[in-house]
Amino acid sequence: MIGYLKGRVFESTPEKILLDVQGVGYQVHIPLSTYTEVKRHSGAGTVGLYIHTHLREGALELFGFFTVREKLLFEKLIAVGGIGPKLARVILSGMAAEDLLASLAASDRVRLSTIPGVGKKTAERMVLELKDKIQELIAGLPEQPAGAPGDDLVLALVNLGYKETEAERAVRRAREGSPEAEFEDLLRASLKVLSRA
Repeated sequence: MIGYLKGRVFESTPEKILLDVQGVGYQVHIPLSTYTEVKRHSGAGTVGLYIHTHLREGALELFGFFTVREKLLFEKLIAVGGIGPKLARVILSGMAAEDLLASLAASDRVRLSTIPGVGKKTAERMVLELKDKIQELIAGLPEQPAGAPGDDLVLALVNLGYKETEAERAVRRAREGSPEAEFEDLLRASLKVLSRA
């Protein structure tokens, strides 16, 4: 079973990429978030993806993810009744992993049902079957609710080229040191944290 691939991106679309690994081309289905990261990093020459190998009716399909968290979330999604790998990929394309986990933890069925392909019944099943199974994936998520002041800081750092998870961690660290600081001071403190990482 293939668990990880590293190679050169030969072709890419928002739904799949062709990854050249030492002369062998692997077609890998990806969510939009991974496509964005692949585009950002493909200039470096090689890209590494965590792979879920899916066997179905004699066909072998590869699904790739830029982070382990996304891969694990994908695997939890496909364990839900009525959600196959293609819908799970669409779900991860329709909502960032952090937002999806937060929505599941909060049992926010309304928000989940806004994802293309997810109706009220599927959202209900996702909450019922996953709420208690995602705790290890939620660890490390920002403790602030969506829309909190830290979100602007995270967005600013992402716009500077940092990964969202790194940015969230840095903002959390900066806030611990001086929770009442102004935006610019927190941004400087977050950048210091990132420079030490």
